[in-house]
Amino acid sequence: MLKPIVNALLVAAMAALVLGGCGKHDGASSNIVKIGSVSPLTGPQAHLGKDNENGARLAVDEINAAGLTLGGKKMHIDLLSEDDQADPKTATTVAQKLVDSGVVGVIGHLNSGSTIPASTIYHAAGIPQISPSATAIAYTAQGYNTAFRVMTNDEQQGHVLGQYAVNKLGAKKIAVIDDRTAYGQGLADEFAKAAGAAGAEIVAREYTTDKSTDFMSILTSIKSKSPDLVFFAGMDPQAGPMARQMRQLGLKTQLLGGDGMQTPEFIKLAGADAEGAIASNPGLTLDSMPGGKAFKEKFTERFGPIQNYAPYAYDAVYVMVEAMKRADSPDPAKYLPELAKTDYQGVTGKIRFDSKGDVSGGAVTLYQVKNGAWHPLETVFSGK
Repeated sequence: MLKPIVNALLVAAMAALVLGGCGKHDGASSNIVKIGSVSPLTGPQAHLGKDNENGARLAVDEINAAGLTLGGKKMHIDLLSEDDQADPKTATTVAQKLVDSGVVGVIGHLNSGSTIPASTIYHAAGIPQISPSATAIAYTAQGYNTAFRVMTNDEQQGHVLGQYAVNKLGAKKIAVIDDRTAYGQGLADEFAKAAGAAGAEIVAREYTTDKSTDFMSILTSIKSKSPDLVFFAGMDPQAGPMARQMRQLGLKTQLLGGDGMQTPEFIKLAGADAEGAIASNPGLTLDSMPGGKAFKEKFTERFGPIQNYAPYAYDAVYVMVEAMKRADSPDPAKYLPELAKTDYQGVTGKIRFDSKGDVSGGAVTLYQVKNGAWHPLETVFSGK
């Protein structure tokens, strides 16, 4: 009986040794490079989350097909996709799960409200994070050297929207509504500041949530103040019903929003009441992006119509992998310094990061719904 017991103990000891050797960045010590992708894959924003995931997956599949060699070894990228449900608490749970799984980098999260708390976990683990779509100023203002984004932030977007509302749309009295998320509140604050500086009066500042669909009380209150323009800072599941309810109340005021509203889903939800709405989106129009037309063709052939942020998720993967190539390693400690030095020509444009991790020289494009589709009005370039 003694020999089987000894053998069993040896097997157990070997298993413990193997498991003990798997560090938190085990993806950097094998031929598998684990990269996380996080976005809402269920719930009202799932169409946007899946768009991000598909953009990242397209890039990963291309890189694997082309072949990736780091440190003299042929590597294969595994994309570990997680659903944060656009919920800050869930976001921290999946962030820790990815860290424990041994990811060496993360593409995400989609929402600022999820990205910000998750960034603390990634920073503590030394794991680089590139968000394709989180625009809140607070994300990169934390001072984390692991936090980057490839999309213009809300300081730039809010300023452009506020100036546009007053100088181009002639708004003198403006009502502002936000969804109280990190994204919505931050964008609304920047918009109100810029519109006020341009000479407009903010006659109402109302709040909702990113789960609400009934805005009758808020809109009735706003209607009594006779604004020239209503600005909404939030996502399309709220913007669509809001547009409908504005018209139901006879509120014919111009509706203006940010990138969360500038989606095909907004038009689907608002129906005919979407007509005339204006919204911004950080970045160039897809057709004027350096690689936009080619990206659109291969993405839509495989996944269907682009919702919004897919090109940015695609670029984020390439930016991360190019940093690994320069470092000749997928080890976060080795490629993180290279990530900060990024100078990459992506689908969305030239990508460089400033000292905070924000993309430099970003653009903001304004769009309007005409005949049931979004059409570009103009693009404003940031000097940042």
